[in-house]
Amino acid sequence: MKLSTQASPDQYFKTATYKNTLVRIFLCDHLLTFRFSLHHRHHQIPAFSAAGHLLLRNRRGACTLVLPLEAGKNSIASLFYISEFWLSKRVVAHGGKQVGVTYDERSLIVNGKRELLFSGSIHYPRSTPDMWPELILKAKAGGLNVIQTYVFWNIHEPEQGKFNFEGPYDLVKFIKTIGENGMYATLRLGPFIQAEWNHGGLPYWLREIPDIIFRSDNEPFKHHMEKFVTKIIDMMKEEKLFASQGGPIILSQIENEYNTVQLAYRNLGVSYVQWAGNMALGLNTGVPWVMCKQKDAPGPVINTCNGRQCGDTFTGPNKPNKPSLWTENWTAQFRVFGDPPSQRSAEDTAFSVARWFSKNGSLVNYYMYHGGTNFDRTAASFVTTRYYDEAPLDEYGLQREPKWGHLKDLHRALNLCKKALLWGSPNVQKLSADVEVRFFEQPGTKVCAAFLANNNSKEAETVQFRGQEYYLPARSISILPDCKTVVYNTMTVVSQHNSRSFVKSRKTNKLEWNMYSETIPAQLVVDSILPKELYNLTKDKTDYTWFTTTINVDRRDMNERKRINPVLRVASLGHAMVAFVNGEFVGSAHGSQIEKSFVLQHSVDLKPGVNFVTLFRNTSWTPSK
Repeated sequence: MKLSTQASPDQYFKTATYKNTLVRIFLCDHLLTFRFSLHHRHHQIPAFSAAGHLLLRNRRGACTLVLPLEAGKNSIASLFYISEFWLSKRVVAHGGKQVGVTYDERSLIVNGKRELLFSGSIHYPRSTPDMWPELILKAKAGGLNVIQTYVFWNIHEPEQGKFNFEGPYDLVKFIKTIGENGMYATLRLGPFIQAEWNHGGLPYWLREIPDIIFRSDNEPFKHHMEKFVTKIIDMMKEEKLFASQGGPIILSQIENEYNTVQLAYRNLGVSYVQWAGNMALGLNTGVPWVMCKQKDAPGPVINTCNGRQCGDTFTGPNKPNKPSLWTENWTAQFRVFGDPPSQRSAEDTAFSVARWFSKNGSLVNYYMYHGGTNFDRTAASFVTTRYYDEAPLDEYGLQREPKWGHLKDLHRALNLCKKALLWGSPNVQKLSADVEVRFFEQPGTKVCAAFLANNNSKEAETVQFRGQEYYLPARSISILPDCKTVVYNTMTVVSQHNSRSFVKSRKTNKLEWNMYSETIPAQLVVDSILPKELYNLTKDKTDYTWFTTTINVDRRDMNERKRINPVLRVASLGHAMVAFVNGEFVGSAHGSQIEKSFVLQHSVDLKPGVNFVTLFRNTSWTPSK
């Protein structure tokens, strides 16, 4: 919404509250001028009730309403009722410029304008602060205009009430760096984030809160979740980082893919989703909130898609006035130990994005655009230190070609279609059994953009569209920004290919290594007759634990079993184990990311009398789910 004034020496403004939103209204000579854009011909025009004359003027899709206003009248809000219109949370009338973010059924509306948004995930703790500016600039050069990041609760509050926002955990600095480089930001607060991150981002100490049930309509969990989310939001507000304050953050996310576990919580899951959405809305950030993969996202919270082919799998927003947003387009696949390199071709990624925008999508986010490094103990169980190395920017921030360049060309082509995509009427036409054209146009104008899609994964095809022939490679989309000229095809890669090689560092070759031998404990104080859950035992301070027990063997048993070797068998729920008997190595075993439990079974030599069995147990960090 844009409020504009007529020039007058005695103009002044009043304020009113509409749906808990403070609106600034400028009055000129006792006339209220209220101007808004008609984004679609089917929008319902607001009804106004006021005594006196009402003037409605149409100018290039805009309306100006002029109403007489009684001098000194206090209840400005009673003058108008707006149906199915979303107001920006903050309206600034300096020079008529609107600051803030709202949305309609077509797209996010940033500072008063519909936008096509190309976003990439870069996680601040998975790189170093020195890398941030270069990563952001490379993303911008690749055609992105948004950087998306999670917020990682367990690194910011590792101990209850003790916070860390220093160094690579400096979230404010990261968001500011995004803004300083002319890009928008999306803040995914979770606070459960999964992200192949230790404990899904939740701090260990939550487990020790009495009666807590994670991610449920549970008062202890909701209390601590709201407290942390509020702290982060307040930090962003204090630094004026939301778009409603002139900052770069245009979108925020609460929760994360909750729909995948919601049924397990039954009614407590349904009510939790409603609570989480309403709690977030109550923080008044001035930007929209999203919930990914959440069909029952409440009220104005936008439900979004995650996946590889959202253009085909997404059933659409849960309300007609919400835009189609894609929060995770997986550029590869995270790897666990033992996995081969994960590849997703540039062509397949480009096809999915072109299809998304041809089917009314207006935002895509590449997860990841730069994966980076899982430093220290931050990775989830069995996840490798190197994270999404096959993304457009690899672990070190180097461009992966042709993926980076092919997507850059795609973004350029889509931007040529921007006016048609955001303001044109969508149409679809079947050209053959496997080929369709989706096009957007404004009748009576030259504004038109078309997407010719060959959905046959094996055979190319030549088709006619508006009197011209077009050749389409198998499973490809051609983009025509003027409905005539092909400027891009998802299967036609013109970007150069590159490869990465490693050279040994002279400096690291000269490093001196020190080793020490840890004493294998023979017998520790017995404090439990049952095995303990390792995560609760270590409190997420270490991955390693010693367990000891003894076996008393009678000499007569040994004499009777000279030809039979005893077997040590230990069943474990995860993740890895090394066994010693009487200080001697026996064997080791481990689980996997798919099957974390395992059994260690080895023959052992026992001696008459007391035998000391020592197990060196370790967790491969904790699951993210």
